[in-house]
Amino acid sequence: MGQSMARHRMAMMGGIPTAYRDLRNPLPATPEGLAQGERLYSANCATCHGPSGAGDGPAGAGLAPPPADLRWLMSMPMASDGYLMWTIGEGGAALGTAMPAFKTTLGESDRWKLVHFLRNLQ
Repeated sequence: MGQSMARHRMAMMGGIPTAYRDLRNPLPATPEGLAQGERLYSANCATCHGPSGAGDGPAGAGLAPPPADLRWLMSMPMASDGYLMWTIGEGGAALGTAMPAFKTTLGESDRWKLVHFLRNLQ
């Protein structure tokens, strides 16, 4: 939970950055979109966050802070669409974590598909 706790504190103290604050997912949560989100997650996130989002992926084992438990994060009220796009887009550099920023490597539509997929983690 290390990365998500640092981001949570940052959001609580200064709010979600304006560019992300009011974002709402424009894509419908279709089975095809969820499957695409799952593929994107497997290709870009699972190595650190683990296949189920528990933060237990093999590449995350030596990271400090460890990768976030995304299942826990998704149960939190702070996990708005804007918060998730901020997290995915900006990564963790500002928080001192190894999470890469995906805003230049994944298109906006792909990041929204990831948001849909994350909402279905359990």
